[in-house]
Amino acid sequence: MLWQCQLLVTKCALLAAICGVCRSLQGGMLFPTESPSREVKDVSGLWRFRADLSPERNRGFEQQWYRSPLAQTGPVIDMPVPSSYNDITQDAKIRDFIGWVWYEKDVWVPARWIQDRGTRIVLRVGSAHYYSVLWVNGVKAAEHEGGHLPFEADIGGVLRQTSGNQCRITIAVNNTLTLETLPPGTIQYMTDRSRYPAGYFVQNTNFDFFNYAGIHRPVLLYTTPTAHIDDITVETTFSDNIGLVSFNVSVLGSSKPAVKVTLSAHDGRCVASADGIRGVLKVTDVNLWWPYLMHENPAYLYSMEVSVQATAEDGQTDVYTLPVGIRTVKVTSTQFLINNKPFYFHGVNKHEDADIRGKGFDWPLVVKDFNLMKWMGVNSFRTSHYPYAEEILQTADRHGIVIIDECPGVGIKDIRSFGNVSLAHHLTVMEELVRRDKNHPSVVMWSVANEPASEMPPAGFYFKELVSHTKSLDSSRPVTYITDSNYARDQGAPYVDVICVNSYLSWYHDPGHTELISLQLNTQFDDWFGKYQKPIIQSEYGADAVSGLHSDPPMMFTEEYQTTVLQNYHNVFDQKRKEFVIGELIWNFADFMTAQTITRVVGNKKGILTRQRQPKAGAFLLRERYWRIANETGALPAWARNYILFKDH
Repeated sequence: MLWQCQLLVTKCALLAAICGVCRSLQGGMLFPTESPSREVKDVSGLWRFRADLSPERNRGFEQQWYRSPLAQTGPVIDMPVPSSYNDITQDAKIRDFIGWVWYEKDVWVPARWIQDRGTRIVLRVGSAHYYSVLWVNGVKAAEHEGGHLPFEADIGGVLRQTSGNQCRITIAVNNTLTLETLPPGTIQYMTDRSRYPAGYFVQNTNFDFFNYAGIHRPVLLYTTPTAHIDDITVETTFSDNIGLVSFNVSVLGSSKPAVKVTLSAHDGRCVASADGIRGVLKVTDVNLWWPYLMHENPAYLYSMEVSVQATAEDGQTDVYTLPVGIRTVKVTSTQFLINNKPFYFHGVNKHEDADIRGKGFDWPLVVKDFNLMKWMGVNSFRTSHYPYAEEILQTADRHGIVIIDECPGVGIKDIRSFGNVSLAHHLTVMEELVRRDKNHPSVVMWSVANEPASEMPPAGFYFKELVSHTKSLDSSRPVTYITDSNYARDQGAPYVDVICVNSYLSWYHDPGHTELISLQLNTQFDDWFGKYQKPIIQSEYGADAVSGLHSDPPMMFTEEYQTTVLQNYHNVFDQKRKEFVIGELIWNFADFMTAQTITRVVGNKKGILTRQRQPKAGAFLLRERYWRIANETGALPAWARNYILFKDH
């Protein structure tokens, strides 16, 4: 079909990567912030929206909807950005739509931006799912493949070629998933004309969350000088009371820039400075970045100001400020060390998912979720099963919540998804992820996939290349992937630093028989560690619970059954965390939406909170457990000591 060809055409560019299996990316991806040399204008809000409902989903390209105002091409509706478009209307065709949708908004660009030719004007899309094409005033500015990472374009040239300072932004977004996307999927055409009309198709996936689509994160305009800071890379370590911050600054637009780097403490006091595009800052009496509940002064962030003057003659200066947390991460055969002290992950898995907004970024929801995590004593979470918004990572930096940063490689089950084209795209996605998130102290580990068919022979080479490439991009963090395979057949486990295992004993396996959890879980841990001698995280476990459904004795789908499953797992965790188990991440933080199936009643109900963030019985069980672990293993701030009156007090 033509609309599928339109989606796949740019993949030809990936073929160039096959020989070396990876290709380098040009340019940095610093989060837009204001400074004396930079301005930011948020152009989110209400956009005009139209789904291409033509049979081949290609009418928008055939008729070139980007060349004129979208309303002139046919009916449009209001669509909030950021949000998923699926749950905004009352139309089931929009909720379940697969194909191209079109967004448009007219924005005013400050006249001084356009008049000053020494100013770059950049348009940045935080995330659009899955494949995007961007036009400005009818001129193509960018394409991007991947639904969870930002892309941007310098649009100053386009704006200066047109009269006035009004800017019409058009973005076409396609949520079709193929065997070579991340996550993968297939389009299945139904050919039985006695049951399906001509052209009828469905999108098949191998993941258990709703394929939300649209522009999920803010759209921003920002400026920099022509000679500007393109990227900053920071790595940290310490010795005794001396902190060391290695920096590398990339500058574009100037052949001989004068670079000044200054590191300041909370009170604004300068603690170290240096000149040059690379160097090492030495901090005396360093305050380390510690996780929440691990230290009396967690999440300490310094402020690193980078100032670049292009030449002495023109006086043009660019300034960018980056928060910096000084900490180290190491892995042994039995421990995960942060700042050379054992760290135990007592955390959650999450989804970017909520009523109405779908995966759309929403500050009230982010703040509420962090308040709930801290209330429960959560010290970590995994960005299952894709990169989350940068603002979420920034919040984790400030609160000391540790993150396992996961790419969108979920549901790689088909052998055709282990081919060279898929691998090239996967490597590019990891480059984009590391480039975006490398400076966050909260990010302590990269996850390159979730529940792939790792028993397949091609998986060994695939994950060897993927893990190796990720380590070449960032050698300061360990790499994992999440497995649900048999320990003896897993092809990728030899290459990762930490074994992360998903298992749903007494749910998907031996449903209803909680008495088997102890034996089976102990066997699982002993088998994995015995073969690979690597620390293990129970990266998923749990059971569905419908809020308000009760039964005694416990039965499946009741709150009592969920807590019984958790308690049986916890008993084994308490034994094994004395040996080689370094963490437990409950599935899931909150209920979330899925595709419609006979196994899901309006979504997945494994959350310990409802989708509306109200606690089930399991939330109180987990809260009691996590605070007890923190009291045993951490160095809590004064306010947190004896924060909860446990049952035995």
